[in-house]
Amino acid sequence: MGKIAFIFAGQGDQFPGMGKDLTEKYPAAAGVFARLDAIRPGTSDQCFAGTAEELKITKNTQPCLFAYELAAAAVLKEQGIVPDCTAGFSLGEVAAVTFAGMVDEKTGFSLVTRRGELMQQAAEAADTAMAAVVKLSDEKVEEICAGFANMYPVNYNCPGQVSVAGAAEEMDAFAASVKAAGGRALPLKVNGAFHSPYMTGASEAFGKVLADVDFLSPAIPVYSDVTAEVYGEEPAALLAKQIASPVRFAKIVENMINAGVDTFIEISPGKTISGLVGRISGDVKIYTTADMDRIFAEVGVC
Repeated sequence: MGKIAFIFAGQGDQFPGMGKDLTEKYPAAAGVFARLDAIRPGTSDQCFAGTAEELKITKNTQPCLFAYELAAAAVLKEQGIVPDCTAGFSLGEVAAVTFAGMVDEKTGFSLVTRRGELMQQAAEAADTAMAAVVKLSDEKVEEICAGFANMYPVNYNCPGQVSVAGAAEEMDAFAASVKAAGGRALPLKVNGAFHSPYMTGASEAFGKVLADVDFLSPAIPVYSDVTAEVYGEEPAALLAKQIASPVRFAKIVENMINAGVDTFIEISPGKTISGLVGRISGDVKIYTTADMDRIFAEVGVC
C-alpha cells in the first residue's frame, strides 16, 4: 500500500443537514461541533437545520464546511486512519493546515470564520460571476481570458476543466468565445469572483489577521494551493495570497502521486474534488467521507 492523502474540499458541497449523522454516530465528531459552537454559536444549527440559501452565503459556508471537515477528519483519526500528507481546495486549505497542527482548532476556526467574512465583503463590492470551462486546454482558457478586461482563470481543477471568474457583464461574451473555441462555460452557483484580483482587498485584510498568528511546524506535509508544493517557511503569506490567486489543484494531486500517494480521501459532505482526482489519474483509489462505511471497510486493506 502506498501513501494516503486527505484532501479537504471548498465551497459547493455544502447541504442542509450536513454533519448531523456524524455527530449522532461518532463522539469525536460531536466533540468537534460542540467546541466550535462555543467559538461561533449556532454553527451546528446552521449545518444541521440551515436552508440551502443560508448555507450558500460565503460567511456561513466557510465556517460550516470547516466544522464538518474537522469533525469528519477527527472520526477517521479516531478509527486509526491517518494521512501521510494533506491539502485543501480554497477554504479547505485552512482545514488542512489546522488538521496538520500548524494552528490549533480554535485558531483555525477563527481564521476561516474571518476569511469567510472578508471574502463575503469583497464579493458584495462588485457584480461578478464564475464559470467552469470544460473541453479546452488550460492554455486556451488563459488565451481567451486574456482577451477580456476582467476575466481570470482561477481554479485549475483537472485536465479539460478550469474555473474562471470575472465581471458579470463580460460573462456572456466570454461564454460565447469559449463556445466558438469548442468548449463550454458552465455557470457556477457562487456569490463572488473567488481567487481573482477582485479578492485583493480580502487577501490583504486576511494577511493582517494572519500576521498575529504563530504557526507551528506541520505534523505531516501540507500542500499549498498557490504553489502546489509542500509548505515552506511562510505559511501566513501563502494563506493570504491564496484568496486572490489561482488554486492549482490538478498540480497538487500530480505532485502527491509523484510523492507516492495512491489513496485519496476527500474530507467533505460531497464528492466534487474526488471526482476531479479521478479525472487526473485512473490509477489511484478514491474515497469520500460522504461514505464513511466504505472507507472503514476498504482503506485498511487497500
